[in-house]
Amino acid sequence: MHDEQEEREAEREVGGVERQTAGESDERETTRKSSVAYAAGLTIFFSVLSFMGVGWVLDRWLDTSWIMVAGIVLGAVVGFYEFIRIISKIK
Repeated sequence: MHDEQEEREAEREVGGVERQTAGESDERETTRKSSVAYAAGLTIFFSVLSFMGVGWVLDRWLDTSWIMVAGIVLGAVVGFYEFIRIISKIK
């Protein structure tokens, strides 16, 4: 029984490099795709949050009330642009 397991492990190793089984390869690909999608979603969130923060600071500094709204809109535009750019990498 122990010899069979060693045999299977030896079959998976080729030239000191482990071969991936189909299941492992699919799992890694799924993990890669989900991490790219997660990063794309966070990009939208942090773009809007960052531009909104800059707009809020400028509103306080310049005593206005419209720059934060412009920051939210600009952050959404930049965030969606980056979202589409990142998602296009998923094949």
